[in-house]
Amino acid sequence: MNCGSLHGPFDGGVILKNQGSHSPLKFRYSWKSCPSPGPFSLNSLKLCSCRGVRIGCSQQKTAWLKISNYGSVSIQRKYANAALWKFSPKEFEGWYYDSKLQNQNKLSRYIVVRSELANTGTPDAAAYPLLDVQVGSKVRGICFYMVTAIVAIFLFVLMMVAHPFVLLFDRYRRKAHHFIAKVWATLTVTPFFKVEFEGLENLPSHNTPAVYVSNHQSFLDIYTLLTLGRSFKFISKTGIFVFPIIGWAMFMMGVIPLKRMDSRSQLDCFKRCMDLIKKGASVFFFPEGTRSRDGKLGSFKKGAFSIAAKTGVPVIPITLMGTGNIMPVGKEGILNSGSVKVVIHKPIEGKDPELLCNGSRSIIEESLNCQG
Repeated sequence: MNCGSLHGPFDGGVILKNQGSHSPLKFRYSWKSCPSPGPFSLNSLKLCSCRGVRIGCSQQKTAWLKISNYGSVSIQRKYANAALWKFSPKEFEGWYYDSKLQNQNKLSRYIVVRSELANTGTPDAAAYPLLDVQVGSKVRGICFYMVTAIVAIFLFVLMMVAHPFVLLFDRYRRKAHHFIAKVWATLTVTPFFKVEFEGLENLPSHNTPAVYVSNHQSFLDIYTLLTLGRSFKFISKTGIFVFPIIGWAMFMMGVIPLKRMDSRSQLDCFKRCMDLIKKGASVFFFPEGTRSRDGKLGSFKKGAFSIAAKTGVPVIPITLMGTGNIMPVGKEGILNSGSVKVVIHKPIEGKDPELLCNGSRSIIEESLNCQG
């Protein structure tokens, strides 16, 4: 068995030189996604020619390097508190080998390399900031849902008590229910992030019906908009209404149900919005139809603007900023730190749904671009 040596530095490549050959066996790899290697010594290392490398650690605290399809390397740890680290074959920039050594490896011979890595200190804790952030966001997410559930239970009882009187005296606007919803949203978001409002003077009076439209970035958009304290009716998927407490509260608030991809449900929703506006209530739409996954503004559907054009009420464009960063789409279990900004733009009026749609989208897009 031939002995060789391991040459550094370990900043992008390792040269393994066989004593029985003049040509070295070279491996080049990328450190771009890996923390600094831990302080262990290479007491015994066996390898063959390879196409991919994986470095990691076993439960017995033995660092190892796996050579895919050919063999493996065993590295005994010198320090039990060394860091765990690994590479993926996909992170390789390339692989090189000497033809003579490749021929030798065909005879199932091994090159034994003995060396020792420098820097025997423990790895810096700064190598794991992402892990700490993820754990913190998950804890914040759990706390967020605990707070919103506890507050909702108590306020739902109050909503149930008030519901008969709301139906008798304020059947369409239901201001009392919306006030309770504002209290619920405010108590939920205040401990976790700050909401800043701009353009509150552009809001119409509480008794003036209007069509509100906004971009849609996150599950937190509903909480943020409820803190405005306006009595507008959201459009929501029918499946949400079966959720205990939250779904029942939405029903009592007069939220409009909608079955996606159901033309009859869409027509009923359209008629109900028209009827509510004629009775003095306001409605709220997310014209994109769904939440944006990349934060970019999607195309607007014209349903909301057709309702505004036919009823003659103003369209109030609203821009939401920051909610997608705090709770991204598809990651509703986490809550990142940050702040939210709500910009209320000046009302737009007109009889052409196309112009109302394009005008509202341009205003919201411009506001998002200014923030970016």
